[in-house]
Amino acid sequence: MIIVVLGVSGSGKSTISKGLSQALNIPYYDADDFHPISNINKMSSGQPLNDKDREPWLEELAQNLSRWAGENGAVLACSALKEKYRNLLITNCKDKITWVYLKGDYELIKLRMESRKDHFMSSQMLTSQFEALEVPKYGIHVDISGSPEAIITSILERI
Repeated sequence: MIIVVLGVSGSGKSTISKGLSQALNIPYYDADDFHPISNINKMSSGQPLNDKDREPWLEELAQNLSRWAGENGAVLACSALKEKYRNLLITNCKDKITWVYLKGDYELIKLRMESRKDHFMSSQMLTSQFEALEVPKYGIHVDISGSPEAIITSILERI
């Protein structure tokens, strides 16, 4: 089983993905851990990534998704903001991917981001995330205003 939890930065991808991973007893991965240092440095300096910056990162994630599907499965926390990014992620994966979109409004997510410590993505970059976001017309859509436990339960009921 492959699950990709997507949404803008601050929407709770890591928290929800970790909870799903534990509930389903499959490995959790955070796409941020696969960014090259050049991408992290760029985002840390307040500059949004462009498609050229993201391409090698997405290609590596696509290879990993294929490998993880052949192993124990995975839950991947990944922004996957645009449809073309999601299409690139599935290129090597023969298993069906369950997409989970964490939706929330700008103000709620900005508040959450401002309370985070030690993360390279600042709340000032949130606008660029919402501008890039292409909401998928498929998958499981979950409102993030509830507790993480309620969100995880909702997703598990729909998988």
